[in-house]
Amino acid sequence: MGLLRKDEQSKANLDDMDFFRERFEKLQENVASVVVTSPRNLRFALLGLFAQGHVLLEDLPGVGKTLLAKTIAQSIDGVFCRIQFTSDLLPSDITGTSVFDVKNQTFDFVPGPIFANVVVADELNRAGPRTQSALLEAMAERQVSADGTVRPLPRPFLILATQNNIEKHGTFPLPNSQLDRFMISMSLGLPTPEQEMEILHRSEHGVSHVDPTLTPADVIEMQETTLRVEVAMPVKQYIVNLAGESRQRSDISVGVSPRGSAALLWACQAWAAFDGRPFVIPEDVQELAPYVWGHRIIVEQEDGVGSGRNAISRLLQSVAVPV
Repeated sequence: MGLLRKDEQSKANLDDMDFFRERFEKLQENVASVVVTSPRNLRFALLGLFAQGHVLLEDLPGVGKTLLAKTIAQSIDGVFCRIQFTSDLLPSDITGTSVFDVKNQTFDFVPGPIFANVVVADELNRAGPRTQSALLEAMAERQVSADGTVRPLPRPFLILATQNNIEKHGTFPLPNSQLDRFMISMSLGLPTPEQEMEILHRSEHGVSHVDPTLTPADVIEMQETTLRVEVAMPVKQYIVNLAGESRQRSDISVGVSPRGSAALLWACQAWAAFDGRPFVIPEDVQELAPYVWGHRIIVEQEDGVGSGRNAISRLLQSVAVPV
């Protein structure tokens, strides 16, 4: 009887994964109907949504970062907001503030732009450290503390932040505590000539709008499904071995934290679900580690944007893969 229940549970898990993959592929196609980028880039961006993390985009201006975030929000029937970070931006400009109501003689809280499902934090490193830190509680706890009251943020909640790596004047480098809150660090990159031609074709009659393929409730349900993806002990040990090696290598001065190990585990669960698999394989770890860990470590000698990812790629070659 116990074996029968186990078989039934496995069958139900497979059915859940098939349903998850069907809905995910419809969402991916919906976003791709507007945003011109590679399917792999779309998967990375959506990984932050379904693995309940946040995404740091390191790109030149004008490659479609805001369009990507807005289209994701439209596709899940969510609320979208964009925050342009500047040197004079205050924390209350993000979280919200209390306004005095003369008629009722009371203070009413007016929510800031952080109270949305998908938030673009544009050029995050242009704001001062105090304003940058206003995002920490929102990113980690999905809540905002203002005027002595804790206010939960809507679910699902995704921040896609950008930072300007070209113009260093007037910027404040993101501290490790802030970088550690991002699950994924990635770059959309410049389009190929064929992709740029497609961008012009789609832009000829204005920016396209998409209809929702999911609801926020659907996304929350799918987030919970990813957490049911099984991770075998050898795969967990592989993650631990990689994290341990990152703390011993001479080319890495600060290695991966335990939070980073947990983030890679959650990312791998969602990545497996994208393929309709109810289990994680070592290839998932190898695929995602540079993008989940690259921005969390500090390398001895910086070699430009992506140096952390390069260091993690070298690390993967030095640790045995479970079979």
